[in-house]
Amino acid sequence: MRVLVINCGSSSLKYQVLEMEGEQLLAKGLVERIGMEGSVITHRKLTGEEEEKWVNETPMPTHKEAIQQVLNAIVDPEHGVVKSLAGIDAIGHRVVHAGEAYSHSVVVDETVLKTLEDCIELAPLHNPPNIMGIRACQELMPGKPNVAVFDTAYHQTMRPQAYIYALPYEYYEKYRVRRYGFHGTSHKYVAHRAAEILGIPDKDLKLITCHLGNGASITAIRGGEVVDTSMGFTPLEGLVMGTRSGDIDPSIMTYIAQREHLSNDEVIEVLNKKSGVLGISGISSDFRDLEAAAIDGNERAQLAMKVFAHKVRFFIGAYIAELNGVDAIVFTAGVGENDMGMRDIILDNLDNLGIHLDLIKNRVRGKEAIISASDSKVKILLIPTNEELMIARDTVWRVNLLKQGIK
Repeated sequence: MRVLVINCGSSSLKYQVLEMEGEQLLAKGLVERIGMEGSVITHRKLTGEEEEKWVNETPMPTHKEAIQQVLNAIVDPEHGVVKSLAGIDAIGHRVVHAGEAYSHSVVVDETVLKTLEDCIELAPLHNPPNIMGIRACQELMPGKPNVAVFDTAYHQTMRPQAYIYALPYEYYEKYRVRRYGFHGTSHKYVAHRAAEILGIPDKDLKLITCHLGNGASITAIRGGEVVDTSMGFTPLEGLVMGTRSGDIDPSIMTYIAQREHLSNDEVIEVLNKKSGVLGISGISSDFRDLEAAAIDGNERAQLAMKVFAHKVRFFIGAYIAELNGVDAIVFTAGVGENDMGMRDIILDNLDNLGIHLDLIKNRVRGKEAIISASDSKVKILLIPTNEELMIARDTVWRVNLLKQGIK
């Protein structure tokens, strides 16, 4: 089965084409500046170890035109990977939010789309382009099954004590204000892969998965099910991130808003776009820039990195308590996969918890590795995430169920 994976943002679109027999990546690409001047698609065809890059700048006023350009690229006689759209069996879509409606991926129909529209107020920046991408694929490839794979679905196994906020309960009853969690597809992929690497079934493992990038979250997993996760009602809660504050005393922003004369929208902008390690350092949200500045002696860059590591350690410790021990800790995403210095800071001096990083094995970037010392009771793994492959796998699973008459 060949699957087209679509990940629509507000003005961009990422895609991959995978042959699921052997899970081979055939092509991938990025469409940028949708709805703006200078719209461009960058398409990469993969043949073995070879990669052929093709760039085409053309007007794309909406996501429909963007997806049409993707389809043109994948069937192009020279740059494409299928002879016609008949060679694509299904489309898998990354969708950020499904509220409490779905605990697994689903084949899209009008009922599903209505549910996603109802969740727009929970993810106003993400769900609208996700929906536009689905509708465009339905129109341009009629009859092909579209599968929605949700960031929030993997976390639906959390019990109420983990997801209910200590607010008047009526806000949950009326508005479903609760912890949802995000990055679920990434956490799910690396958790499954960790089980494969360790040769231990999911049901027998206690894991802490650390998705550390510009957006960052940590998840506690027991027996293949999420027990707790750091992101909450929105992706703002939890860890310090690139530009997001993570957990703070909510009264802080009321205090600052009164003195800075900020509106509600401006407060949210400060918390989401001007805080995190960018806000502390005043330099950048990119950890590579922070590390370079820290090496040069910039004290605020050094502080930003320490604050980030402190919060990650805080959640690791909390989740070890919640899980009553842990078998493995997994690092993934941009910082988790590539920043060996940050992994060192996070895991330093945790020997009493059975966590012992091997500093030599830790000298690795962007590839699978076990980086714990031989005497470490807790395994430490580095696993590059592959959300697109996870989406494709879920798509195949749902399409096969559909063929059996199971929706």
